[in-house]
Amino acid sequence: MPVSNIVLTLQRKTFIMKYRHIILILNLLLLASQACRKINPISTDSNLKLEFSTDTLVFDTVFTTLGSATYQLRVYNRNSDDLNISSIRLIGGESSPFRVNFDGDNDIEFFDKVIPANDSLFTFLRVTIDPNDLNTPFVVEDELEFVTNGNTQTIKLIAWGQNATYIVADKVVNIGGVPYPYHIVADSLETTVWTAERPYVIYGYALINSYGTLRIEEGTHIYCHQDGGIFSWSDGQLIIDGTAENPVVIQGDRLEPYYRDTPGQWAQIIMLDGRMGADHRISHAIIRNGTIGLNCQSSLKVTECALRIDNTVIENQSGFGLHSIIYPVEAKNFTIANCGTANVWAFGGDYRFVHGSVANYWDDSQHKDNIAMKLINYAIDAATNEPFYYPFHLEAANCIFYGAQEDEFLTQFGPDADSSFVFDHCLFKSAKFNGSTEGFSHCLFNLDPYFANHSINDLHIDSIASPVIGTGNPLFYQELPYDLDGVPRNGRIDIGAYQFIQE
Repeated sequence: MPVSNIVLTLQRKTFIMKYRHIILILNLLLLASQACRKINPISTDSNLKLEFSTDTLVFDTVFTTLGSATYQLRVYNRNSDDLNISSIRLIGGESSPFRVNFDGDNDIEFFDKVIPANDSLFTFLRVTIDPNDLNTPFVVEDELEFVTNGNTQTIKLIAWGQNATYIVADKVVNIGGVPYPYHIVADSLETTVWTAERPYVIYGYALINSYGTLRIEEGTHIYCHQDGGIFSWSDGQLIIDGTAENPVVIQGDRLEPYYRDTPGQWAQIIMLDGRMGADHRISHAIIRNGTIGLNCQSSLKVTECALRIDNTVIENQSGFGLHSIIYPVEAKNFTIANCGTANVWAFGGDYRFVHGSVANYWDDSQHKDNIAMKLINYAIDAATNEPFYYPFHLEAANCIFYGAQEDEFLTQFGPDADSSFVFDHCLFKSAKFNGSTEGFSHCLFNLDPYFANHSINDLHIDSIASPVIGTGNPLFYQELPYDLDGVPRNGRIDIGAYQFIQE
């Protein structure tokens, strides 16, 4: 054998021996490290829980075409024992637009994932959205459920569905211990205009700051998520400029047929005290399926502005249609239909209603005492248990206050406040005030107005037998020559928001 080959052979053998020696050392080190590692038991203690990087995962990407987005969720085991997560699943199942990713696998459910003590694991969640699918809700939701030792914990998943402008709360203010999540849409000394170009979806409250103004143009559609709405802070201003042809529509964000007439889907439009010369104005609007349609309150100070409403429909509110505390309100050519507590509830302040139809046929068994209108001039101070009073004045003409109860109009007046009301050419459902003359001028009591279909909030008059036809006060013709539908009131003035049209 040549010397060169002998040298190469010796070198190769030497390398192999060194390599084997290194591998042996590494294996020994690995065994040593494993021997030193503390082996933690997998705990079955039902008191131990997981922690998460967030309790709500919001996919805030707004798609314009079919697309997907992936977000990360971190799951922590802060305990001194290992934990076995027996199941992780999307509650929405196969129909969910979300998917969970573990170790490169996408699925809707996983089993037996162990998290070592004081360690964590990463979960990736993906959502796929077609924003132009009109069957997709504006806000897409699901929950990711974790079950550990019998404990069930969930993470809320939220994504934006259809193509829209999304207003998402990013701050919280507490009022009377109640949290109001909000996003400022019109800051101080700023006027913000919402147009009909795309719908608006409000998640939380769209807040108008002090000395800010939000103007909503004709044809704009606004969809409020659960517990959300519009909030005009003290000295803010809300202006809704709809038209007869293109009203502004404000409703819940659930678009399925089941929710078309379901009350309580969102919270309210709330207006605090305002500044002089900055009245809130709502013209040609449809406000439906919330908790309180319009909630105006002098809570921080006595308001210097008023709420002025015309040609507006408020319907299917689980609480109140119009709720007012010491606030001047003027409403003309309006309807308020089917509210769980009261269509109109007014404490103190000054009010003027002309050509309104207020009807309450609420049939939810949980609300036995709902009423079309209640007027109040005192309340009980919770701190002293003593009554406090505030002056109350109301004028109403050519209005209907009717419904299913024996009394759809009640007052709660004490003697220690200057209070009065005058109803001119109005129709009432009332056993208590039937035939009363004080405060009532040319009024009708307990006569069926013949609404077209009050169960679906259609308060048009559909019978020539209706007592409201031609019995309104003609003095208000110049102020309101057209009804809520734009029908002229020429030659005959009917009580209510609508003129009767004979087929």
